[in-house]
Amino acid sequence: MVEMIHEGPMDGFEDEVDSSRRKLLLGATTLVGAVGAVFTAVPFVESWLPSERAKALGLPTEVDLSKIEPGQMIVTVWRLNPIYVVRRTPEMMATLGQHDDLLKDPTSDDSTQPDYCKNAMRSRTAEWFVCIGTCTHLGCLPKPYFDAHDPMIGAYWPGGWLCPCHGSRYDISGRVFEGSPAPLNLNIMPYAFASATRLIVGVDDAAEAKSS
Repeated sequence: MVEMIHEGPMDGFEDEVDSSRRKLLLGATTLVGAVGAVFTAVPFVESWLPSERAKALGLPTEVDLSKIEPGQMIVTVWRLNPIYVVRRTPEMMATLGQHDDLLKDPTSDDSTQPDYCKNAMRSRTAEWFVCIGTCTHLGCLPKPYFDAHDPMIGAYWPGGWLCPCHGSRYDISGRVFEGSPAPLNLNIMPYAFASATRLIVGVDDAAEAKSS
């Protein structure tokens, strides 16, 4: 599981996620439970939350990567969507390519991601994975289960995410497993690195953020 780091209260964070969209998809009661399931296990740092003006305008979101330890995931917000940011370890990356026959869309041909993420890693770099943290089934928030062979899931499990609502499973690159109700891999939005420790979500080139 993900190591816990809590640097501020989480009360009210569910309101930062697109509540109107979630109500449309599943109803508030179901998804409030899903939000709680994820955010009790995943660190969220209040200083990474974009300003109200930035959210309203859909401006890029900046993340300080220096605060994230190997094997950890944090959640930020961009355009009212939860954004998962994972610092993957070499051990996590070693699992890729070993279970492609168990995936619905192993090469992400039918899934949504920028061209620079259409690879086995589904990312710009092996270390950092960034995606929209909503299940492609009905918009719930998948929960991280990063330990391989988790007994709750099965011996085949390489590590990734499990949706608590209807059981969709995704690997550490957000690729969906066969047998999941989710039809597609986790969506990846545009993002760029302004430096080795500074991530900009919402742009393909970090220079674009300066003019926003």
